[in-house]
Formats: sequence, structure tokens, C-alpha cells
Amino acid sequence: MSKQDPIKNPNTKGKLDFGLLSRVFELIEGSKPKFFWAIVLSLGVAYVSPQIPITIGNIVDKGVLTGNKEFIVNHTLLLLGILLVQVIFSYTLTYTTNLLGQTAVKSLRIKVFNHISKYTMKVFDRTPVGTLITRTVSDVEKVADIFAQGLISIIGDFMTMLFIIFIMMNMNLRVSLWVLITFPLLLASGWVFKEAVKVSFREVRNQISRLNAFLQEHITGMQVIQIFNRQKQELNRFKEISNDELSANLKAVLYYSIFFPVIEILQAISTAVLVWYGPIEILKGNFTQGELFTFILLISQLFRPIRQIADKFNTLQMGLVASERIYKLLDDKRFANNSGSISTGELRGEITFNDVWFAYEDEQWILKNLNVQVQQGEMLAIVGHTGAGKTTIVNLINRLYEIQKGSICIDGKDINQYELAYLRQNVAVVLQDVFLFSGSVADNISLFNPEITREQIVEAAKLVGAHQFIINLPGGYDYQVKERGLTLSTGQRQLISFIRALATDPKVLILDEATSSVDNETEELIQHATEVMLKGRTSIVIAHRLSTIQKANQILVMEKGEIKETGNHNELLAQNGLYKKLYELQFAEMVA
Repeated sequence: MSKQDPIKNPNTKGKLDFGLLSRVFELIEGSKPKFFWAIVLSLGVAYVSPQIPITIGNIVDKGVLTGNKEFIVNHTLLLLGILLVQVIFSYTLTYTTNLLGQTAVKSLRIKVFNHISKYTMKVFDRTPVGTLITRTVSDVEKVADIFAQGLISIIGDFMTMLFIIFIMMNMNLRVSLWVLITFPLLLASGWVFKEAVKVSFREVRNQISRLNAFLQEHITGMQVIQIFNRQKQELNRFKEISNDELSANLKAVLYYSIFFPVIEILQAISTAVLVWYGPIEILKGNFTQGELFTFILLISQLFRPIRQIADKFNTLQMGLVASERIYKLLDDKRFANNSGSISTGELRGEITFNDVWFAYEDEQWILKNLNVQVQQGEMLAIVGHTGAGKTTIVNLINRLYEIQKGSICIDGKDINQYELAYLRQNVAVVLQDVFLFSGSVADNISLFNPEITREQIVEAAKLVGAHQFIINLPGGYDYQVKERGLTLSTGQRQLISFIRALATDPKVLILDEATSSVDNETEELIQHATEVMLKGRTSIVIAHRLSTIQKANQILVMEKGEIKETGNHNELLAQNGLYKKLYELQFAEMVA
């Protein structure tokens, strides 16, 4: 992986990218009629809003000043009608734009989650989970603002400005030019504000991502923090991150606190110019009192869109910044190669490693020149010190990682020739560190696979010997496991993991130190189930306790990524090498 991770460091440009905008609009491909309807509504609001000041001006000129009560009554009713139409248009526009935004959010969030689920494990090894959560939740929510508060609103506000300027100039060009004397300064200040806030908002997004990553990691690891009494130190670290996030937000607040008063001052100047110059034109007979009222109201309506456009353009920009982060993730195709075509037939389970070399980074080899063959139905055990490469071998078989040299074959065919889902559904793995999801015991066994029936779950549980402990739980198989299964003991979680593997009826069963964290009674249950299930199945067992692998057909002794010894239990003891030293060391510990 390059140092510039496209997920953690998306390298956003900060410019209005129309190519990116077109990709965002693909999210509402099926809702284009709603989008065009929203455009029509925004134009309707832009046209209707200036009619209110015009109507008030007419009431003043032709009703109040002339004493025409009928005109006042009729146009007051007309004014109420215009207000009602404006309310209906505004409500419908708000509902439609938010509907478009939420439609885009749903489509994009599903796409992002589906994409993340295809990543190789290397991505998760190097990318904080909090960063991925930020992309999937917070950044996706910002995309909704492109539709709800961004582009369509900007179009509506811009059209409102054009309508107002046209109306003012049509009523009195000379007065309009005097009133709009601050307009260039208004546009310039809006542009400066937009550029300044854009930079600060980008920093806010970075700090939010950093904050989410910290929280996810530390809440998950809260047990370790409390055990080692690190609450105060981690709180101080959190305060530092929170202060950085606060500073980023305060920059944006500062720009807003400057920009909005500037707009108010410019609006006051325009109003003052109108109050000064308007009566002069009235005295000349070129302007009326009603038009003066109309202009005062139109100035208010003119400056409001300017302020909103600058603000909404930043909303649009932030949506695009979030979109660019998301599409950087979606364009990152660090997937396991899934070009294999074999997806049917029954596997025998013969596994062969041919000159396999593997490294997580560059050429820092974890496995070197690995040559192993496991016949159908045989049990291969792998032992060795921590860091010898035992678990790595397991992760290569189901292609969680891709090898750099050599080949791995099942039934004589390279594993890359198998369709990925087909390969993994035939290779079950029981890990030492069991992860359980929130949900029922049955759901954690089937992993919500509808093809695994309750009968299969119960049968696998009985085979393991775990049926009794499950039915003794409140609700039995429907007992709700809390997050990460913390309401269950380590042994119980391990048993559920074992049932999960057996329920899929795999052709290859891999146990990655599956009994190292369980008590003797639970280990006996698993040993019994293992003996039954391994009949007719190829199995690979990574063992910490050498007493559990004495019946293995073949044992590999690993050291620093290489095979140092191979043979069965008795053969390895006879070699008087590393295996015998490990065995005698464990035997001495048991005696002690």
C-alpha cells in the first residue's frame, strides 16, 4: 500500500468538480422527475416571493393614498393568496429536495458498505475502523445536503436575485442603480467568505474523522484502559483531539460572525441610499410612495439570497468534499481477485502449497518457500513459536490475503480458479478470538444465512455438546447476545464459533488455536466434536497445546516462516529436534 492511503488521505481538491457532481447525480437516476420538479418549484418560489412587495406597493399607491377601500380589501386578499401559494411551494420544495437527499443517502450508503465488505484484509489492517465509519455515516449524510440545501436551493436563490433586480430596474432604473451601488462589494465579500469557510470546513471533516477513529478504538478497548488505569491519560488525549476539532469549528464560526454583519451593513447602506435618494425622485414625480415601500422590501429579499447563496455554496462544497472522500473509497479496488469460474461441484479437500512466499509489506517475508501437501480427509497440525507464520497460512487458504510467489491448490486447481464465495463456503475457520454480533445465538451461528435451518443449527450444537448450555440460556437459541458476546463466557463464545463452522458442513475445517482459551471441560467437548467432524474432512489445526494434535497425520513445525520439521507425533519426537523441545517444555509445565 502506498503511503498516501486513498481512504485516510483522500486529497480533496476543494474546487467545484462537475465530473464529481455528475457522479453524485447518478445516485438519483431513478428520481430525475422529482429533481426537475424541484427545479420548477424553486423557480416558482423565486417568482412568487417578489410579488409580495409589489402587491404591498400597489396597495399603498392605489388603495391607501387614494382611499380606495375596495382596492385595499381585494389586494389584501390577493396578498394572502400569494402568501398561501408561497407556503405551498416552499413546503413542497423542501419535502422534495430532502426526499432526493435521503434517496441518494440510501443508495450511496448501501454502495459504500457493499464496497467495504469486498476489501482485502490488508485494507482493514491499515485503516482505522472509525475512518470507515465516518465515510459510511457522516460523509454520506453530507451528500444529502447537496440536494436538500445545496444545488437546487442555490438555483432558486440565484433566480430570486435575478427576478428582484429585473423588477427593480423595470420599476425605476435610476433608483435601482443607486440602491445596487453596494452590490459589487456584496458579491466580493460572498466570494471571500465562501473560499475561507471552504478551507475551515475541510479541516472540520478531517477532525471529525480523526475523532470517530479515536472513539471507536477506545470504546472497543475500554476494558484494557480500565485494567491498566489509563482513563486519565486517554481522557487527556481525547481532550487534545476535541480541542483540535473545536478550533476547526471556531474558524468557521469566526468567518460566519464576520460575513453576516458585513451583509447587514451593506443592506443598511443600500436602504439608507434608498431613503435618501427615493424621496428626491418622488418629489420629481419619477417615483411613488408605494414603489418606495416595494423597494425597501425588495432590498431585504435581495440581500437574503446573497447571504444564503454564500452559505449554501459552502454546504454544496462540503457535500462535494464528502462525496470526493466517498468516491475515493469506491474507486479504491483493493479487492481479492474474484475472476475464478469454478462455483459448482463437490470439493474433495486436497490442499497443496507449492513454493509459497508471502509478505504483508514489500519483501519482509512471513512465509518462505512453503511446500506442503494435505491429502483428502487428513489432519495437518501446525505448531511453532509466536510469529512463526502459523495463522498466516490459514488466512491464505481462504484468500483473505494474496500470496506473492508460488501457488495454493485445492483438488489440484489453483484457489484463484474458484469463485471466492464458493471457496469460502467450503472452508470453515474457527478462530481463537471469537467475534459475536448483536442478535440471537441462532443468528450468530447461521450468520443470517437462510439456507442454514434451525434443525441444522441444533444438530451441530448437539454434535459439539453445546445444546444443553444453549437451551439453559434465557430464550435458548433465541437468547440475545450483546455486543461482541460479552454476556457469555470465553468457552461459551468458543463453542458458538465452533457450531457456526460445523453448521456450514465444510469440506475443509481450520482450527486456529480454537481450544487455547477454553477450560478443560469445554476442550473435551470440542475434542469429541472434532473427532466426529473431521472424519471425511480435510482439517488444519494450529495448536498451542501439543496434546491435542497427537493424532494428526502430519505436523509442521514452523520457525520464522519456514518449515523446520515435518512428520507425525512419534516421528517428530524421534527426531529429537524443535518439536521435542516444545513437547518437553509443555509436559514440564503440566507436571509443575
